[in-house]
Amino acid sequence: MNGGLIQRSHQWEAGRTAFTSALCGIPVDAQQFDESSIAPLPDTGREVLLARFELQPQYCGVFENFAQFVGDAFGRGLPLIDTPGLQWLIQMNGRPLYPYVNLKHVVNPWGFGSFPVAIRLDENASVEFVVRNVSYVKPARHAIHSVGGRIAGRYWYNPAYGDVTARGSRLG
Repeated sequence: MNGGLIQRSHQWEAGRTAFTSALCGIPVDAQQFDESSIAPLPDTGREVLLARFELQPQYCGVFENFAQFVGDAFGRGLPLIDTPGLQWLIQMNGRPLYPYVNLKHVVNPWGFGSFPVAIRLDENASVEFVVRNVSYVKPARHAIHSVGGRIAGRYWYNPAYGDVTARGSRLG
């Protein structure tokens, strides 16, 4: 047999993966998500949901980026890094997403090139970006009046549930 079956199997696997990227098998035709909002600073002891994305059943995803915004009374961005009394939380399925478990400062300012991440999302995951006012007291100067958050990433159908092209598609 000279290993013909094994060689053919290897060639099939190489051809099958040709349509995925080098990053954890993400297909090159993966869809994008990009959710954001700006909201008034919540009262002490309260929190506000800034961005939310929910994967559909049978879909995989990767969390790739986030950005933070703090604004003054006129909606202009403040050049602040330290946000004492505010807690920025990125959560997956209601639990803090490591390593962003307890940010107390601006890590990725909105509008600037930020550092991308690549965190795999569980199937049917819900990703939320929340800011909580633990004890923020507005100072006389550079007071924060608004907060914003943005999350972005990619998602795709999980072929473990079956190949759409092999079964036929409603669209084609």
